[in-house]
Amino acid sequence: MKMEEISALVDAGNVSPGPPLGPKLGPLGVNIQQVVEDINKETKDFEGMQVPVTLQVDPETKEYEIEVGKPPTTALVKKEAGVEKGSGNPSSEYNGSLSKDKLEKIAEMKKEDLLGKDTEQRMKEVAGTCRSMGIKIDGKPPQEFIDSL
Repeated sequence: MKMEEISALVDAGNVSPGPPLGPKLGPLGVNIQQVVEDINKETKDFEGMQVPVTLQVDPETKEYEIEVGKPPTTALVKKEAGVEKGSGNPSSEYNGSLSKDKLEKIAEMKKEDLLGKDTEQRMKEVAGTCRSMGIKIDGKPPQEFIDSL
């Protein structure tokens, strides 16, 4: 029994039977519509963002397992800050702002993926992402926030 693995970056809560998954699932003989519905259920909390999804499919039994990754930190920052994209010149132009609470929320969501040993260190990591995107924290440049922790 050899499991086939399929990985793709999908629109959370809005996956369709078309690309990128449909063409990869078709040859495996699974019910594509059922897989799509299951992925949409699993990813609905991240709706409006791209999330990595990995499927383990057994072509013989047609059984599958879905593993949903966390969206990239940048996607979470953009969603929480309510911006489409980061600043083109993040060292001097700011494109949005996050509250300290939202920064902490992102740090907690990404806890398994970040290197920080505690919430404060993880918040500094997310603040570093904010710095590279031109997103202020509590109305201050991210570096000021990092230095204040």
